[in-house]
Parts: sequence; C-alpha cells; structure tokens
Amino acid sequence: MKKTIEVKNLSELPKAAATILNDLKGHKVVAFFGKMGVGKTTLIKALCNELGVEDVVSSPTFALINEYLAGTGEPVFHFDFYRINSIEEVFDIGYEEYIYSDHFCFIEWPEMIMELLPESYVYLSINENEDGIRQISYEIPE
Repeated sequence: MKKTIEVKNLSELPKAAATILNDLKGHKVVAFFGKMGVGKTTLIKALCNELGVEDVVSSPTFALINEYLAGTGEPVFHFDFYRINSIEEVFDIGYEEYIYSDHFCFIEWPEMIMELLPESYVYLSINENEDGIRQISYEIPE
C-alpha cells in the first residue's frame, strides 16, 4: 500500500502520526528518507508521542540509537546513521537484536545501511514543497 499525507503545519502532525501508525498494520521497522532538516526527527517525536512515550525524544546522532518506552512498556528504538563511518559500527551496537526484536525501530538515514535493512520494512519519505508543506509518503509491504 502506498499513501501520501500532506502536513501544512505542526498542529497537523499528531493526526498524521496516528494515521501512519494505524496504517503500519504490524510492520515495526520504518526507514525515514529525506533531506537534512525536512522533519524526520520531528515526525518520529510525533509517532513516539502517539505510542505513549514520555521520554524526551531526540535524534541519536552521536549515540546512533536511543531507546524509549512506549505507554505499553515496550521499547521503541530510534536510530540515526548519518554519522557512521562503516557498517562495522552498526554491527558493534548489536543492530540485529534491535531490528529483529519485533519492537518499533525508527531509522533516520537508512541509506547508509541499506544492505542491512530487513527484507520487509516500511519506506517513508518526507519532502518539503516550496510553500513549506511537507509531503509524507510511505509504502507498506504486502
């Protein structure tokens, strides 16, 4: 399934996040594609908020991974691979244990680790129009 949501301002983000989570239908690995500053981390914050995360959600640019607790008590993993220098760094953090844990894994800069993504993941891209409207497009695997 392919879908696109337009977000005109931040007040529309919670509704967009709720729609995305509803559409995931059990898919837990979401790869976020988009230019620097387009709103990947902001969308992940909204998704985490919808999941009941009470922790401060921030990009794990230097740590590579942040772990939050959803309202259900389940972990939510947030990756940022922008600054990795080699695939070995990803293996060093135990990436496979997270990705195959059946918990939410939100991945920023997945293009840095494409060969490590599981066979079935949600491809989500964010683009900004000239007027500042964000288009969030995602494809849910069958």
